[in-house]
Amino acid sequence: MRRSAPAAPAAAALRARVYGAGPTGALAALALARSGWAVELWDPLPAAALLERSRAYALTHSSAELLQSLKLWQPLQPHLAPFRRLELCDQALQRRVAFRVGDLPRRSSAGPVDAVGWILQHRPLMALLLQELESQPGLRLHLADAAGPGAPEGVNLVVAADGHHSPCRRAAGIRHWHRPYRQGCLTVQVRLRGSQPDQAWELFRPEGPFAVLPLGDDAFQLVWSAPLPWLQQLEALEPAAFLDALSAALPEQLQAEVLLDRPRAFPVALDWAWPLQRKGVVLVGETAHRSHPVGGQGLNLCWRDVAVLQQLASRAAGGRLPLRLLPRRYAARRWLDIALVLLATDALVRLFSNRQPLLLPVRWLALALLGRFSWLRALSLSAMSDGPCRLRWP
Repeated sequence: MRRSAPAAPAAAALRARVYGAGPTGALAALALARSGWAVELWDPLPAAALLERSRAYALTHSSAELLQSLKLWQPLQPHLAPFRRLELCDQALQRRVAFRVGDLPRRSSAGPVDAVGWILQHRPLMALLLQELESQPGLRLHLADAAGPGAPEGVNLVVAADGHHSPCRRAAGIRHWHRPYRQGCLTVQVRLRGSQPDQAWELFRPEGPFAVLPLGDDAFQLVWSAPLPWLQQLEALEPAAFLDALSAALPEQLQAEVLLDRPRAFPVALDWAWPLQRKGVVLVGETAHRSHPVGGQGLNLCWRDVAVLQQLASRAAGGRLPLRLLPRRYAARRWLDIALVLLATDALVRLFSNRQPLLLPVRWLALALLGRFSWLRALSLSAMSDGPCRLRWP
């Protein structure tokens, strides 16, 4: 699909080309257009394919702030499932720690404070983004159009958001470090009994973390990490047999009743591209990094890339930042947050997803300290909600 914007920007407007119209690329294009740039957004998939993914995202406060700044938060409200309690469970030690809204540090911004986080399904998010992109002046949307990577004449900035196999990243000659985990991940939506509708769970099992995320009513999104060959066997089971295997992995109080979609298993890896920019190309989202899904940090880390890009693009459009400095300034502001999140998620997996008896005392002590000290829960929740570089002290 090729569409012209209803109104053209001023001739002097800066021009950007964004590759990849997933949630991160679409947000990046919208943020640039609303910062005064003329934007082209390209993706080889049609709108129907972009909409059809069956998954849900855990949004933290940093993502909520970005959506608010782009005036998308209110339209998404009917589709957001807030969770006000996050139960952290080590099933090997039989110990639990609960994070509640009261553990959030007092915030200096006007961001929402009535939830630990929110769960948002993919389809309503992408439907809203496509609607906003189509109506945004100064933005040309090219779907089902496989443009080759590169910066055509007159383009001031190329944003690569075309995924972890990014052709744009390869064309720019940017190095990419990839380390597969022994674990894979299985996602599925189910109807559960035994959990409050506003409670999320992060279960640490010897074979891998297991997230249980509320979607509203009794529906939950499960993100199950374990050895990939075993997950692929589970994926192929009949629904009744799958529910039996699922019940054996969940805490006794959680009872799986009905599958709401088809289980899907996929590999998990740690990825980091370096540098984050080269020759007018900047990397955002999974083009730049991928982490283990433990803690639901992946999409929020991607959207913090977009938030920084939005700030710098606004300054460049207003003449407060030389255009030649934008890519380097972006890379300088993003590398530490990315590095800390990748290290933290990798450390959590290594510490809690194993059967090493020597690590059990360390895990017991970590959970005991979290349960005992509210300030430590506040710091941990702040790091998860706003990113480790924006800790809000209790």
